[in-house]
Amino acid sequence: MTNRMTASLPDGFVYLRDHVPDLIESMDYAGPDNFLGRKVTGYQRGVAVLTRAAAQALTVASRQAARSGLRFKVFDAYRPQRAVDEFLRWINEPDDADCKALFYPHIDKSQLFTAGYLAARSAHSRGSTLDLSLVDASGNALDMGTRFDFFGPESWPQSDAVSTAQRANRDLLAALMTAAGFHEPHPQEWWHFTLRDEPYIDTWFDFPVD
Repeated sequence: MTNRMTASLPDGFVYLRDHVPDLIESMDYAGPDNFLGRKVTGYQRGVAVLTRAAAQALTVASRQAARSGLRFKVFDAYRPQRAVDEFLRWINEPDDADCKALFYPHIDKSQLFTAGYLAARSAHSRGSTLDLSLVDASGNALDMGTRFDFFGPESWPQSDAVSTAQRANRDLLAALMTAAGFHEPHPQEWWHFTLRDEPYIDTWFDFPVD
């Protein structure tokens, strides 16, 4: 499936909505609703971009989710390296009290790198990783126990800090994604999935999301 705008992307990359038309593109880094509290460098539009291989795999997962009346909400997909660089610069900036309360209330931001929540390179920049959740047919989010990008053990997929129902929702998301060809979720992030057979395993891209 090809959209007229796909030609503006590097070879092998596509706009995710062209493959999964019913998804919700939240794309939190394209606006201020994220742990930085501002639009992040490299996100010129709030659109999800992935490698074609990852988009095709998510199409499979989306069809399976639809059988249960569910669809995906995408928080982030391909992430330019320049955005990752901004995350690392942000560590040295003064805290924003509101952002800290929402995203990292129990850890100092200076520890986010050593704790494994942030890194100098991100799998997202290889183009086959995305952050997502599930919503019902009315667009209501399934309760996963934490918000996207909550930095704390409550976000770990197997956390005992969440309810049985919240854990079941996480397990459902993971089952849909792994059955479609993605790895198990990141050990610290219930929302984070990487394609098992990603095409650019040794390449980190930096083109803007536009």
